Order: sequence, then structure tokens, then C-alpha cells
Amino acid sequence: MATSNLAALKTAKGTSRAEGEAAVVGAVEWVAARKNLLRKEKEFMRLRDELSRERRELPWEKVQKEYIFDGPAGKQKLSDLFGKHSQLIVYHFMFGPGWKEGCPSCSFLADGFDGSAIHLAHRDVSFVVVSRATMPEIEAFKNRMGWQFQWVSSFGNDFNHDYHVSFTPEERAKGKVYYNYDMTEFPAEEAPGMSVFYKNKPGEIFHTYSSYARGLDPMLVTYQWLDLTPKGRDEDGLAFTMAWVRHHDKYEDGQSVDRRTPYVPPAKVDSSCCGEKETSRRSEP
Repeated sequence: MATSNLAALKTAKGTSRAEGEAAVVGAVEWVAARKNLLRKEKEFMRLRDELSRERRELPWEKVQKEYIFDGPAGKQKLSDLFGKHSQLIVYHFMFGPGWKEGCPSCSFLADGFDGSAIHLAHRDVSFVVVSRATMPEIEAFKNRMGWQFQWVSSFGNDFNHDYHVSFTPEERAKGKVYYNYDMTEFPAEEAPGMSVFYKNKPGEIFHTYSSYARGLDPMLVTYQWLDLTPKGRDEDGLAFTMAWVRHHDKYEDGQSVDRRTPYVPPAKVDSSCCGEKETSRRSEP
């Protein structure tokens, strides 16, 4: 069935259509329309396979620096994060030092990490989350959220800055920062992303891939499910696409989203006095 025929179904005699709903048709017409879309889905899958092949053929960049991270058991080099595997995926989680909690959008992704990590390990891949927050801050938030994946702190090293997910005050003062391979405005000092590394038998480490912003979309498992539903992501008109997302322990029945108000990311904590005090808030990217 041609696309024009599919569109014609929506106004065909005998169909019922409520506002915001699609046409209602019989089984024969439905299967014809579904098979038409299936052809496009198969074409998309073939294109995705080709894109994945080209991704694997990208040249590599040798990692020259020795990065030292803070982990639950002490100091760890970048090479240590591989464990017994030759491949390493790093998720750059937006969680800066002094933040009260991690980014809600990154937490949205992180809710799916534990299920993937065990399977990745059986395909020669280590999965690690990295943030600039200190290890005590990471551990407290991780325990609150009930996550088990490996999470280390890059506080005190250049890892986040070198892979373009943390920005200095001087960089932000210029109005634009280097993010997603271009100079762009960004409202926070931390940004989301993911990077992939390979370690050869002599122990040399190579950076093979990084992706940012909408490039992280395929890792958002909940979005992939929502894309199958009649309403889809249902984010049109929101102040930004993830305005509805909350930490999984903050959803409430009957909760509504103010479509006019940008989401407010986690506040910083003022540790210079007794107790905790919110000192700043940032706009979500």
C-alpha cells in the first residue's frame, strides 16, 4: 500500500476518527498498512546496520594521558576500569562536585544500566559510569537509587574536560563551549555523553568513539518502548523534551508537568556553613 493510500484511509467512508486518533479500519486494511510500514522499518534496520559497520571502521585515537579515578576500593587507572576485558564503555553522568543529586535525565538512562552491564561483560565489554562528583557523593546517590553498576569519580583529573563533558567557568563565560563536536551554548558545567575505549595486549589504550546529546537516544530504553505507542513520547509543547522525567523515587500519582517552566536540575550544596543550603540551579540541556 502506498503512503498516499494509507493517508486516504484516514478519511475513508465508514471509519471513525476522534480528535487526536488515527483512522479505524478493518483487519485487511490494517495488515496492508502495517506491511507498508514494515518495509520502511526493514530499510531503517539495514541502514542502521551499515551505520554500525562504518562506526566500527572509524580510526582510533591513542590515549596519551594517565587518568587516575577514585573508586569504591581506592584509586584506579583508566586501564583498571577495563577489568579483564579489552573494551570499555564509559557513560559520562551529569553529576558535579557539590550537587545534591545526579541529573534526572542521566538517571533516566541509568535505570537501564544494571540489566545491560552483565550481558556486556559476556561480550568482552566493561561498562563504567564516570562523574566529577566526589566518591562519597556518588556512593550516597547510588545507594539512594538502588543501582549496582560500577561508578567512579573523575574529581581532580582532566578526563571529563578532555572528553568534552565538563566545562570550566572561563569556557562558559565566553558564551559557548565545545560540545557534540561544535561550539554551542550549554546551560550547565556538566554535560551527558558516552565514550568507548579499546585496550590491546601490550596495554595501550585507544579512544574509538564518543557520542553526545541526541546521540544517546538509542540508549534510552524507555523511549524505545514509548515510540511504539499511539501517543509516542508525548513531549510536544513541553518546555524541553525531558521536562516530565523525574528520579524514579520522585514520581507521584496525579503528578502534572508545567509545560511553560523549564526543568530545574539538582541544586548545589553550600558546605561552608552548618547544614545543607541550595546555592544555585541550572537549566536542563
